[in-house]
Amino acid sequence: MVSVIPVISRLSDRVIRVLGCNPGPMTLQGTNTYVIGKGSHRILLDSGEAENQEYLDSLKLVLEKEKASLSHIILTHHHIDHVGGVPSILETLKIKDKCSVFKYLRDEDVAMEPSNALEMKPIKDGDEFHAEGATLKMYFTPGHSDDHMSALLLEERALFSGDCILGEGTAVFENLRQLMQSLAFFLELDPNVIYPGHGPVVENPVEKITQYIQHRLQREQQILQQIPMDVERAVSIHEIVRKIYVNVPEKLMKAAAINVFHHLTKLEEEDIVRSIETTEGKLFVRV
Repeated sequence: MVSVIPVISRLSDRVIRVLGCNPGPMTLQGTNTYVIGKGSHRILLDSGEAENQEYLDSLKLVLEKEKASLSHIILTHHHIDHVGGVPSILETLKIKDKCSVFKYLRDEDVAMEPSNALEMKPIKDGDEFHAEGATLKMYFTPGHSDDHMSALLLEERALFSGDCILGEGTAVFENLRQLMQSLAFFLELDPNVIYPGHGPVVENPVEKITQYIQHRLQREQQILQQIPMDVERAVSIHEIVRKIYVNVPEKLMKAAAINVFHHLTKLEEEDIVRSIETTEGKLFVRV
């Protein structure tokens, strides 16, 4: 049974979750954003989508009730449901010159013309951000995206996992090898709780991280079972997806195909499978 996430939830003395009010197949009930700290100047982690009035009203309500403003907006990664709301937030709260926006900057972020880009300051692995009663330590955890940052609230050992770990289901990813490394790192952090980018709070973090790792390893074995040794029987990604994701809704099949593609990329890098170019596209066979 899926637990319903309220638009506004106080999760601890230092953390208030404000739901992005943007439900969808990939965002679940919406993107989780977090107001962090205790005093009059707080940190916002992630920003929801652009010009979502319901979200903006909810965030403004929280800050008014807390008698607080935002000094920092920290973005976990570049996906639009996490970064898109920043301009509207700065304008609505009238804090454009008082709030700094931080993100891990990719080459394409740095290369953007200033007139077309939001002015963002860089985050590096190990950076710390401070608000009254709260210290966020940032970690570079690529895999879901190539610029993904996660944060640990040191006072509570609470992990903000962004989209590396969700409160429900599993996450899509761009690089499986990197994702597996990031998940292993989360185990080393040994958090008390996980506040994910989507879905409810994860109260059993070590169990959840372990499930994610095991799921990916099990999926890899399922994929390998569909790939023959015989070149004459080489299979396509589409064939693999249809055999493995039997009960997945059609609207999620594209995401499933992307996951299988990234699994196959990892297996190719490890010389376990190889691809064959054909007039109909790539086919795969065991090495």
